[in-house]
Amino acid sequence: MVKILLVDDSRTVRLVGRRMMEKMGFEVLEAEHGEDALVVIGKHPDVTAILLDWNMPVMNGLDFLKALRALPLPKQPSVVMCTTENDMGHIMEAMDAGANEYIMKPFTEDIVRDKLEVVGIL
Repeated sequence: MVKILLVDDSRTVRLVGRRMMEKMGFEVLEAEHGEDALVVIGKHPDVTAILLDWNMPVMNGLDFLKALRALPLPKQPSVVMCTTENDMGHIMEAMDAGANEYIMKPFTEDIVRDKLEVVGIL
């Protein structure tokens, strides 16, 4: 089963994301911030995709993304940034750091499905 990691400091966003991902047939893992996400990746290096918030306490999404891309994983997961940061500078910074796609919050199931198709998960 394909594993998706949801990384967001909002429990509500994680709950909504979990429902969407489970409906699509994925196994869902969660993390509240980037440091938690690195621990999850350490335990589950076979994560296929990550839906990643930018603004989080402890370790933000961009710092997590840079740390993730530096890990010697067997296969790097696809990363979709899901954030309210919608200016071109933030988008380019995320893409330059290794994000595969970018979604603006609030997002719908159709938008998430489309982005997962673009990155080859669906």
